[in-house]
Formats: sequence, C-alpha cells, structure tokens
Amino acid sequence: MTQDNRLYGPLDDVAGDAGHVGHPPRMGFFTDTSVCIGCKACEVACKEWNLLPDDGFELLGMSLDNTGSLGASSWRHVAFIEQERPIAGQDPGVIGTPTGPSGTGATATSVAEALHGTPGRGSELGTEPVDLPMPSFELPGEGTGAEGRTDFRWLMASDVCKHCTHAGCLDVCPTGALFRTEFGTVVVQQDICNGCGYCVPACPYGVIDRREDDGRAWKCTLCYDRLKGGLEPACAKACPTDSIQFGPLDQLRERAARRVDQLHEVGVPEARLYGEDPHDGVGGTGAMFLLLDEPEVYGLPPDPVVPTRDLPRMWRFAGAAAGALVVAAIGAFAGRRP
Repeated sequence: MTQDNRLYGPLDDVAGDAGHVGHPPRMGFFTDTSVCIGCKACEVACKEWNLLPDDGFELLGMSLDNTGSLGASSWRHVAFIEQERPIAGQDPGVIGTPTGPSGTGATATSVAEALHGTPGRGSELGTEPVDLPMPSFELPGEGTGAEGRTDFRWLMASDVCKHCTHAGCLDVCPTGALFRTEFGTVVVQQDICNGCGYCVPACPYGVIDRREDDGRAWKCTLCYDRLKGGLEPACAKACPTDSIQFGPLDQLRERAARRVDQLHEVGVPEARLYGEDPHDGVGGTGAMFLLLDEPEVYGLPPDPVVPTRDLPRMWRFAGAAAGALVVAAIGAFAGRRP
C-alpha cells in the first residue's frame, strides 16, 4: 500500500522529490552473488578510483576476508561464507556468449585498464540496454576436479551502500552534508560534514562510518563523479564476471527477476532477491542483491526499517503527552485556594 508520508513507503521519483528537474533515470546496482568469484577486484577498483586509504594488511582469521565489513575506508566489501552444503553447480562466467547489459563480455583486464580504458560496457548512461544472456549456472559433471566437490560451497557477495529510497542517514544529517543526487543516489560532502555521527546509527544496514583520524562520515557515492561523466561505477567496470551490474534501476529490477526465474528453473530454489521491494521498510533500495540463502547469512538485516519512519507518530505522542502535562498543571494551579 502506497504511503502518503514521504518518510517511508514507495516513492516513484526520489530525485524529483529532492528537487531535481529534468533529471536522468534512477541508477543503481544489481549484484548477482551466484556468479561472484570473490576476486575482490571491486574492492581494489573502489579504493583506487576514490583514493581510499588501506585498512591494514593483516588477515582477520575469518576465512579469506581481510576487510571484515563496510566502513569509512571500505566502500565495497566482499564476504566469504563457507557452508557445508552442495555447491549446486555455480559456474561463474558464460559459455560462448557475452554477459552484462551491454554485451562486451567480462575479461580479466587489470583494474587500471578497467577504470581508465576506452568506453566499454555500460559506459554511456541513458542508452538502451541490450537483452543478452545472463551468466551461466550450469551443473558440472560429477567427479571432475574441483567442480566435483559437493561437500561445501562458498557464498561470496560484494556488499555496498544501498542508496535507499528513504535514507535514514540523509534524514538525520543536521548540516546538509548528505544529499540526493540527480541519479537518485545518496552522497556525503566531506567538506560540509561536521562529524556529529548522527548518520551512523540512522543507517539500518550499518554502512556509513566515521574515520578515526578526522571524525567525518564516509560511504559509497556510487561513483557520482563517474556518473556525471557518463561512466559506470568503478566496481562494476572492474568486475570480471558481471556479478555487479549497473544501470537504470527499473531495468535492473526486470533483469534480476529474470535471473531468479532462471536459477529456479535449473534447480536452485533458494535464489531470492533482496532490496528490490519498494514496500519494504526503506521504500526499496538502489542496490539489490540476488542471494542464495537468508539475508542474515550474508550479514544483511532481514527487515530493514528507516528509523525516521515513526517520527510522525512519535511527535503525535509527544504532543499528546505535552498537552496532558499542560492540562494537569492548569488543573493543579486552578485547584489551589487563594
């Protein structure tokens, strides 16, 4: 059910609601975790393009994950989750056909080439996507080397800021450091951020964070500078399997739904989408994910809710309480004898 209150519920035009006139379509990510190989090219590309400092070079002792979580200096985080379950035949990449929205294929080029090379897949915003096959999910033959292992599987997923329809971080920012772009994304302006930290607990996903050296808040900008130049974000450009796909959000929703149907048809019933529902607690997100297990397994909240959703009701209760206090005070003074 559509809500009249703009603090939560579906919102057809987030950029228009923020005051942008004649803006481009809302852009976002679709991350297909079924073809993520955990290469961390997205993490490296994000850090290189945005000049983010390192997080240290010590292993955390948590599988192959040396990042741990999203933070002020890690705007992309690839999770490694090992499960004692059959691998179900994930086969990242394609079989003789190109992948992704523009069909140039996924090649193992260097991150530098991916970021600074000539225009390629998805480099021009606003162009019509080409409907090409999805990455393959073929069942491997039994007993064929590594593909024959069925005692466990890896769930690998590249996490990122969700660029929510109703962003709690943006709602509580007292200085206007957080703003909604013409692409519908949410960006922090570090030169305006005063380090108050209100945005940190306001994010239901635990994405935004402050740096210890200066206290200012940092998070993914969905490469706003690249978008304005007609380029796709660095992480999507560098992803060798097209696990991270970028484009107009409405088209990504359709692509994601088709991908889930495809996986169900080949015997992967646990495939599901996360973040695509405009009726959820944040009005839908600008970054949706195809998951192969419950959201909690990936460290994602199962039912995220923007904390400002209950503000109107809270103010009504506060007003009623204040009114009752005034009435009680008047009654107390009126009942006093002269």
